[in-house]
Amino acid sequence: MSAGGEGPDGGAPLIAVAHGSQDERSSRAVERLFERVRRLRPELDVRVAYLDHVEPGAEEAITGLAAEGAGEVVVLPTLLTAAYHSKVDLPEVLGQVRESCPWLRVRYGGTLGPHPLLLDAVERRLAEAGLASDPGTALVLACAGSSDAGANATIGELASQLAVRGPWAEVVPAFASAASPTPGEAVARLRGSGAERVAVASYLLAPGFFADRVSDQAFAEGAVAVSPALADAPEIARLVLARYDEALSADPSVVPSGGGAHRG
Repeated sequence: MSAGGEGPDGGAPLIAVAHGSQDERSSRAVERLFERVRRLRPELDVRVAYLDHVEPGAEEAITGLAAEGAGEVVVLPTLLTAAYHSKVDLPEVLGQVRESCPWLRVRYGGTLGPHPLLLDAVERRLAEAGLASDPGTALVLACAGSSDAGANATIGELASQLAVRGPWAEVVPAFASAASPTPGEAVARLRGSGAERVAVASYLLAPGFFADRVSDQAFAEGAVAVSPALADAPEIARLVLARYDEALSADPSVVPSGGGAHRG
């Protein structure tokens, strides 16, 4: 890294902040995703940090880059929806960073979703699970769930968009926590309403607790298949870089609110 803290290409380093989990499958999947990002743009300095459970933490990673001489960084919330973590947790971390490293320019990127590339990745994982859109198959789009009503509404909108891409018999959202219906409830309702088959599309970044809950509930209620987490799908890596580029080109005075590129 240069004395000004820029990467080899002259661009600001990227710090991708994922949720973190006690389940090691989750961090391994996140690391695979960012290995793919590095292959797509090898000149970019890409670092991964976590909000919880896994080191390094977000503040440690950012201040570490500052100590190395960085003058500017892009912090990207590697989250599928804008909710508490991107609206409160990470901005609080960035506030602490501003106090300890006032010279560091921090550009705060938007959450990964919503974005059409995420639906492309969902369809990729469905195909890998042997599922093609079919008028005889109803689909559940299952996410982790949030206490943020706006984030949950976004999943409903994505389900509607996925239905248009179909054809599916029907596409409905489901939530592994904090909201309803649960994946099991959604599968049971669709089967009870006469769906020939019900499959589940996982709208989750990484395997772990929520992915297991989605799968267990769905199969218990008779789902024919559950697609794996999005993880290192090529579309996700491309989306990471799109959000990075947006953050660099955005007005750095904009307050972060999720879904776009902002300063923290």
